[in-house]
Amino acid sequence: MMVEKRGLGRGLSALLGDVDEAKVVAGAPVTEVSGVREIPIELIHRNADQPRWVFSETEVEELAASIREKGVLQPILVRPAPGIPGEWEIVAGERRWRASQKAGLRVMPVLVRELDDVQVLEIAVIENVQRANLNPIEEATAYQQLVEKFGRTQEAVADGVGKSRSHVANTLRLMNLPEVVRIHVLEGRLSAGHARAILTADDPVALAEIIIAKGLSVREAENLARNTPSAARPQAAKRKPAKDTDTQALEADLSDVLGLDVEVVDRGGVGELKIKYATLEQLDELCRKLTSRG
Repeated sequence: MMVEKRGLGRGLSALLGDVDEAKVVAGAPVTEVSGVREIPIELIHRNADQPRWVFSETEVEELAASIREKGVLQPILVRPAPGIPGEWEIVAGERRWRASQKAGLRVMPVLVRELDDVQVLEIAVIENVQRANLNPIEEATAYQQLVEKFGRTQEAVADGVGKSRSHVANTLRLMNLPEVVRIHVLEGRLSAGHARAILTADDPVALAEIIIAKGLSVREAENLARNTPSAARPQAAKRKPAKDTDTQALEADLSDVLGLDVEVVDRGGVGELKIKYATLEQLDELCRKLTSRG
């Protein structure tokens, strides 16, 4: 089921129904207010595909203290748990759920919606990106799931989460980093800017260690990657020469238009254009774009 194109966060607000927060404090004698109901907290489970992996214990504890004093001021969004009758899976609001457990609540205000897996993932991404909670690697992993697991094009992902195609494409490229470097980004030792600076380097792992050890800025990381000789690795001499900036820009433009990874291989004016797709649906969409007229 396709989710209609919308601005960032607007779909989430619509699903929540613009509920009056003052009316849904957990513990109040309310079972049904504007679609909100209270459910025992032990019947609510986290979504294993939730894009956000890291939750600050300090933030959760601060929210728990607020909940102890004022209750839960906004319901979480859930759907019936797949394969578990009578129980519920979180779509949006896991941090509130965690904090409510710490606060000792027995029930939580929830809004129940029937949603498919694609909608669940897109809503989770929207909620977290809107609130600047997603780490760049978490965001990239979520986009990759939408592309590989659900067959979305990068353009469709961008429309669904309210981001530009170029943002989605650039974020997805972070998944090409070695796992060690991705962990550095995930745990906050490197920013997305640092990661992009060393993305095409011969040895991004070694450069990442230098950047962290010296506390380099993104600009300094870019200079380091540009000035590090390829001879630093024994096999570097066998690598293909770096592409010129015009070719790189062309690849980026084509990727942006097609919503897929594009590689231009030029050999003195003769070469190849490689377009990578992960599913037959992406191939169908590519063929549609290439054969459409006007």
